[in-house]
Amino acid sequence: MAGSSQGDPVAAHGPVGVLALQGDFREHVSVLRGLGADVVTVRRPEEARSISGLVIPGGESSVMDKLSRSFGVAEALQERIAEGMPVYGTCAGLIMIADRILDGIRGQQSLGGLDVAVRRNAFGSQTDSFEADLDVPALGDPPMHAVFIRAPVVAELGPEATALASLADGTVVAVEQGNLLGTSFHPEMTGDHRFHQYFLDKVAARS
Repeated sequence: MAGSSQGDPVAAHGPVGVLALQGDFREHVSVLRGLGADVVTVRRPEEARSISGLVIPGGESSVMDKLSRSFGVAEALQERIAEGMPVYGTCAGLIMIADRILDGIRGQQSLGGLDVAVRRNAFGSQTDSFEADLDVPALGDPPMHAVFIRAPVVAELGPEATALASLADGTVVAVEQGNLLGTSFHPEMTGDHRFHQYFLDKVAARS
């Protein structure tokens, strides 16, 4: 997988980053390292420019948005997304890479790049959390056991994006567009890390 940079300021072979402003970033760091990746936490623009891929964790998307702009890292991440850097957003991370937030708080922004509209906390509060088994053809068998906690949903799927998994009622909960990947659920909370590996395969393919 990824090794160290050879002096390139935008390192094609740099480490994988996990946005560590807020949320459950430590769990993603642990999963990625368990899969053999070289992982760093990202809080500053220079860190955003040194990585070969990024995971954006679950948490509070509005807080993550404010902090990303306060730390000056949002603009750097938008530049990297535009360059084609692989990014995987889970739960709040999906909101962060969506082009459109249908029910964001006043002034809330996203990094964008993923041609979808999302709805925050679509299933209700934390007490309305639930689990479901999902068929994900891109990952093969068996179905993936998914944990949804104050989860967003993909309310509108743009022509550039592809649904990877849906609930029984057709609600899209996993989506892909080129090197961008988003899930409504928390794969870091189960022992099934196929989505993380799918993301790492995108990073490796771009190296």
